[in-house]
Amino acid sequence: MNILVVGGAGYIGSHCVRQLLAAGHTVSIIDNLVYGHTQAVPEGTPFYQQDLGDIEGVKTILRQDKIEVVMHFAAYAYVGESVNEPFKYYFNNFVATLNLLKAMIDEGVNQFVFSSSCATFGTPEEFPITEDTPQAPINPYGQTKLDVENALRYLSNAHGLSFASLRYFNASGAAEDGSLGEDHDPETHLIPLVLDVALGKRPSVQIYGTDYDTPDGTCLRDYIHVDDIARAHIMVFDKLKEPGAQLFYNLGTQKPTSVREVIAAAEAVTGQKITVEEAPRRPGDPAALYADASKAKRELGWEPQFKDIQSIIETAWKWASRHPEGYQDQAKA
Repeated sequence: MNILVVGGAGYIGSHCVRQLLAAGHTVSIIDNLVYGHTQAVPEGTPFYQQDLGDIEGVKTILRQDKIEVVMHFAAYAYVGESVNEPFKYYFNNFVATLNLLKAMIDEGVNQFVFSSSCATFGTPEEFPITEDTPQAPINPYGQTKLDVENALRYLSNAHGLSFASLRYFNASGAAEDGSLGEDHDPETHLIPLVLDVALGKRPSVQIYGTDYDTPDGTCLRDYIHVDDIARAHIMVFDKLKEPGAQLFYNLGTQKPTSVREVIAAAEAVTGQKITVEEAPRRPGDPAALYADASKAKRELGWEPQFKDIQSIIETAWKWASRHPEGYQDQAKA
């Protein structure tokens, strides 16, 4: 199939591109390179440095590359920034996505895979989180993801759009061969921050809150390997062939891991002592977030291949130790 990956030079998008190519699909990439990296784009893959505000330009790409399915990863994802700069998030995550969907519908492309988030659930009262858990985002980032999900429902009803919304928990890890990895600026994710300490790039890592009602007092999160996420995107293709399909799946390991457990696993993998600093809780951080991913297993046959935090960190360490300065292209729009 001919697949357009929007945000295909970014962290999750680039891993998905690699798996699509390995599966024999023809791939084109759109990325404005605000956060993406040219070095993450496979040689010979059609690449367009394109902004989604240019609807006619997007239409041209859809038409000339005979696109059948669009995957959309191009979101801003810094929760704190979304609180301080909500316009930035509404314009990029919501308005730009509507532009993309308008271009698709105008060109008769009716299969869409959306990169959503567990942030749409806010701070649930019951765990694990199922697809039917009430959604009540607590920040603009999560709200924009939910707004797109709601728009997709209406567009599906009105135009026959088939879509799958995949709600990730904590995307983590890197390609097993160490060639692709996580390179954000600024970096806010726990595993790369911990590995930066192992590499000597940071003096310590902070633990925000040690008095939660959890086994060791630190937050529990569901870390899901980026390649497991990418596989799920490809596995929904068959279900998108049904006109007007509206699909929602949680992607997680269903196994919560604490901050202290992540640090201990990183010490075991790297052989380095990770210096920590204990800090107060951050406002809005729930004690636990972890998935019930049984629906994806039941309907797609999907389940994580990386089932424990140490195996995930091993892949992240292979990337980080080989690329201590990241991609180093720093190409920006």
